[in-house]
Amino acid sequence: MRKLAILMMMSFLLLTITGCYNRRTPSRFQLKDSTRLTDSMTQAKFDSLSMDQKDSADFAIKHHYSVGFNFIIRGDSIDLIKQQPEEVVSNMTVDSFAVKKGARVAVTDIHMLKSDSVDSVWIQLVTDQYELGWIHESKLLKNVDPDDPISQFISTFSNRHLIFFLIIISFIAVGYIIRKLMRRKSHIVHFNDINSFYPTLLALIVASSATFYATIQNFTPDTWRAFYFHPTLNPFSQPWSIAIFLISVWAMLIVGLATIDDTRHQLKFDDAFWYLCGLGAVCAVDYIVFSISTLYFIGYPLLIAYFWFALRSYFRNSRNVYICGNCGARLHRKGRCPHCGAMNE
Repeated sequence: MRKLAILMMMSFLLLTITGCYNRRTPSRFQLKDSTRLTDSMTQAKFDSLSMDQKDSADFAIKHHYSVGFNFIIRGDSIDLIKQQPEEVVSNMTVDSFAVKKGARVAVTDIHMLKSDSVDSVWIQLVTDQYELGWIHESKLLKNVDPDDPISQFISTFSNRHLIFFLIIISFIAVGYIIRKLMRRKSHIVHFNDINSFYPTLLALIVASSATFYATIQNFTPDTWRAFYFHPTLNPFSQPWSIAIFLISVWAMLIVGLATIDDTRHQLKFDDAFWYLCGLGAVCAVDYIVFSISTLYFIGYPLLIAYFWFALRSYFRNSRNVYICGNCGARLHRKGRCPHCGAMNE
């Protein structure tokens, strides 16, 4: 109970600290006069704006970025056109230049060209070398991330190639680690667990978070897109769906620390290492299985079944009901003590 109370206090402290999170200061080439429509803007203020300002505000709401927004190039490179979009549509000769991967760019202008059959939205960018150029929005968004580490982290773990790679590696790792642990008759979550509920709780939180993440993707994708463009670690400033997801991420971190602490006290270093490796592999598989299966609505009954299996396994196998008469170690059953080798009848 004492440890649980400490964890609850840590959770409250971390969430309080994240409430002070502010976005970075604008970059040296980010425009400062962009029009933004915030939640605090009243209808009267909106009505007082000019037509161009209203269009800019409406674009910012629908697309989640506007003039002055910073991007970082994710793809190999993008080509920016020096001339105006009308010249491109009219098939006139134009010049272009490449912006390489990792470069930072800022939006300086947004132009709607209805006569363009490819994409009516053109975005003008300025590079960190102060070069100006135009590009279709559809082509731009495929090759950039918002210039924020959280957005870039989300983009990395949403990459399809990475997911397929993680699937293969995770299943290989799980098979290898479980086989190794079974041969050594070592502890492993859900099967021969240690006397702590934290590992089981961590696996359940990971599975639940992955399921909830996929649920947001299914039912409120625009909410997730808004979070992607304007991320934060503070759950109190977000819509309820994003807030729950962020709280689960913080809970994952805190319970993970408690798991490491409990494992360190109950097992020797090498046993603790392999136990945590096995737990990490199980959590990786949980994330992949539930985040993908929930997209096809299979994850919901699968999560219920997983909860039943995990809780049943813990209460059935993890409770220590005996104590070794020689060294005092806790035992699941009578017989030879795995710690000192003494026989307990």
